[in-house]
Amino acid sequence: MSDRMPPRKFTISAMSKNVVFWLLIVLLSIAFYRMVNQTRAELVDVKYSTFSRELERDNVASVSITAGQFVQGEFKQAISVEGRNVTQFNVMLPVQHSETFVERLEAKGVPIEAKEPRPSLGAVFLQLLPWMILIGLWLFFWRQVQQGGNRAFAFGKSRAKQLTADTPKVTFADVAGCDEAKVELQEIIEFLKDPQRFQRLGGRLPKGVLLVGPPGTGKTLLARAVAGEAGRPFFSMSGSDFVEMFVGVGASRVRDLFETGKSHAPCIIFVDEIDAVGRHRGAGLGGGHDEREQTLNQLLVEMDGFESNEGVILIAATNRPDVLDPALLRPGRFDRQIVVDMPDVRGREMILRVHARKIPLADDVRLDVIARATPGLAGADLANIVNEAALLAARRNRASVPMVDFEDAKDKVMLGVERKSLVLSDEERRLTAYHEAGHALVSLRVPGLDPVHKVSIVPRGRALGITFSLPEEDRHNYTKEYIHGRLAMAYGGRVAEELVFGSDKVTTGAAQDIEQATEMARRMVMQFGMSDVVGPIAVGDREQQIFLGREIAQRREVSERTAEIVDAELKRILQDAYDRARRLLQADMTTLHHMAEALLERETLDREEVELLAAGKELPARPPTPPLPLEPARAQPAKARAPDAGPVLGTPGAEPAGA
Repeated sequence: MSDRMPPRKFTISAMSKNVVFWLLIVLLSIAFYRMVNQTRAELVDVKYSTFSRELERDNVASVSITAGQFVQGEFKQAISVEGRNVTQFNVMLPVQHSETFVERLEAKGVPIEAKEPRPSLGAVFLQLLPWMILIGLWLFFWRQVQQGGNRAFAFGKSRAKQLTADTPKVTFADVAGCDEAKVELQEIIEFLKDPQRFQRLGGRLPKGVLLVGPPGTGKTLLARAVAGEAGRPFFSMSGSDFVEMFVGVGASRVRDLFETGKSHAPCIIFVDEIDAVGRHRGAGLGGGHDEREQTLNQLLVEMDGFESNEGVILIAATNRPDVLDPALLRPGRFDRQIVVDMPDVRGREMILRVHARKIPLADDVRLDVIARATPGLAGADLANIVNEAALLAARRNRASVPMVDFEDAKDKVMLGVERKSLVLSDEERRLTAYHEAGHALVSLRVPGLDPVHKVSIVPRGRALGITFSLPEEDRHNYTKEYIHGRLAMAYGGRVAEELVFGSDKVTTGAAQDIEQATEMARRMVMQFGMSDVVGPIAVGDREQQIFLGREIAQRREVSERTAEIVDAELKRILQDAYDRARRLLQADMTTLHHMAEALLERETLDREEVELLAAGKELPARPPTPPLPLEPARAQPAKARAPDAGPVLGTPGAEPAGA
């Protein structure tokens, strides 16, 4: 990395240069002041009586009068004033513009000279002050531009940052869970190191690589790993750095970026969040003449235009490939599109091991168990779990991080922070216990659903209680039977409230359950083709807002008759799920009461305890646990997201606290 320039730092040498610059300005001002007052300093002030006496003695050779009152002159013969021999003098007349004084001088034959009043130093300084400020500002900005600091006069210069040897090095050993992406990028690194190996069979260097994936999956981390492995100049920039309010600035920065890359070829340029500048043209209110589209046009030309940029590889990252312009995605510009998706269970375990390398782990920690219990989480979420576990262990004064801290950290990230300060009345706790017990019992009685992992009536986030299910293995597709079971489970809480407390005592706690069930049923009918009445077709949205260049239009994709059929089918599916949950709970009210009482007593039940209650067995006594310090409240983290291949089913039992 010897060809990389170190970043400019503010050192003692730079500070001394600034001090010398301003000291020179001060010295020039002092010299100017002394030059102006040099003549005045050679004259001696004498009294008017002394001057009048010497005038009568005819000892005045010449005088010059300024402003009718200030007299400067020269004696014919030197006189003694306070022990000094004075030839040149200053004197101030007692009366301004005295005609008598002039007549006396003319009577003695003294040559008289009239002068304009000399401006004072303050007046001169006020006249020169605006020019001094303008010149100083010009010199300051010019020096900053020359040093590459403040870009006040360099709007069109690229803001790309070059990776230096001082930057912490990231390698592929620090990246896990995306083996296919690492293989693709490793090939590019080998191409940069040994291009003849690939070119001997006619291959050419790829011009662009686009990293595509959801947020938090490690796209930027992969780019940093490429920078650490390649050993070539690496420039990084954000897509938003190109676009400014000034027309033409973005295109100028694109040109400057690729010129810099060609001067360091072979090199790598990384543009993060390229969708900020690469959006589809013609989809903005500015038409085809706005700054963003001009920047995109220049980027297209630089990547694959009339002139080729050999040796410059562009790596870009985005989580919204659907909004990118087709001309940007074609081969020749982005030759490869690498998908960095959510990690599977093996990838999650590897990610946890990478982030846990610097943390002292207890002997009971099993990262494979944590990996199986975190489906749908990205690498950033897993890194957050490891960090939260370390913070919890430090807060509890432990020497290492045990498994219980990992479990608590996982629940905090996936389910939310426990709101221990929220005080519920006995009636609210009892109603919440039956609500969550209804969810859990329906989940146990419906075949094919994911096993219940935890049931709790401890408030978390906005939820008063949570029933959390975890799959035995990652799911990428969802069957019709599975979704019908999830619908029945979603209505389990509301049905339990009605059976125990009556239909007049139901609460708003099932609002999110009903919303999630309605959304699942709608996607079954309108997207997945899982309705016997509508058939295996995609109905689509009933009304869509379509953006047509400069106007917005609405259109209906279905007829009124089809919309009525869809509404009727949605109501039928949801009613069937409700009736199914009611039948299951009515047939097992004893287990429902036992599970609710156990929740009121223990507040949280794990999978083994729920299964024991469902089998009609007694729960074993729990060992006493020492009290833990109260944790500070934190913002509710994002919930786990299901894989993109199936519906986003949400977290069952997570309902808002109020209407």
